[in-house]
Amino acid sequence: MLEGGRPKGGAEGRALKGGALSLRHRHFTVWKNQKVVRDKAQMLANLGHKAEQVVDARGAARFTGEEGDPRPNVASGHIPGSFNLPFGQMFNADGTWKRGDALKAAFESAGVDLSQPLVATCGSGLTAANLVFGAHLLGKEDVALYDGSWSDWGTDPETPKATGAA
Repeated sequence: MLEGGRPKGGAEGRALKGGALSLRHRHFTVWKNQKVVRDKAQMLANLGHKAEQVVDARGAARFTGEEGDPRPNVASGHIPGSFNLPFGQMFNADGTWKRGDALKAAFESAGVDLSQPLVATCGSGLTAANLVFGAHLLGKEDVALYDGSWSDWGTDPETPKATGAA
């Protein structure tokens, strides 16, 4: 991660590279860590037992369904019972991460109880990672990410969907 992103790095005169990189071939093993990744079946089960708070990183208009999903054949709205915390609220105006009380306030203003487990979601699973990392900065360890997120949930006609505010 680049603290403050490309704009801050460029403003500080740091060398920035673009384009494809050539990397030496290395062997590595990839595995799925079930403790930090959720799938649709687990999210459906969570609707009943509510063991984890669901926190959606998308913008408010997409969360409420006021704005349609940009991908074809994806419904509008959000997972019932979820909270909305747009991922941009994790950052200061200069693109650096909020810390301490400011970061905690972002979660709490969305209705998230940081003493309880949470699973982050978004459009596809990418921007939700910002919520996971933000929670990590607060020392929270019981955080997971819904892989596939709304693009997985919103394309399934069998999954329940909610619109409007949380």
